[in-house]
Amino acid sequence: MSESERVFVLKDIEKVRVDYDRATDTLVITFGGNSEEAEEAILTESDVGYRLKDGRVIEITVFNLLRRIGIEV
Repeated sequence: MSESERVFVLKDIEKVRVDYDRATDTLVITFGGNSEEAEEAILTESDVGYRLKDGRVIEITVFNLLRRIGIEV
């Protein structure tokens, strides 16, 4: 595994929450029952954000969702 590659764990996948905000065209997928304070946040070049805690992905945010799938608003 290279230095730029990291492995993360998804826990509590039975407790997943999916929210879409039309005003900002943002999809947020939260794992686990409660909102947790992230220790680290990563924003990729493809406008996908990851919030991490204790080596776990606790939230994935997809920005510009409709444009990404080819729907103009």
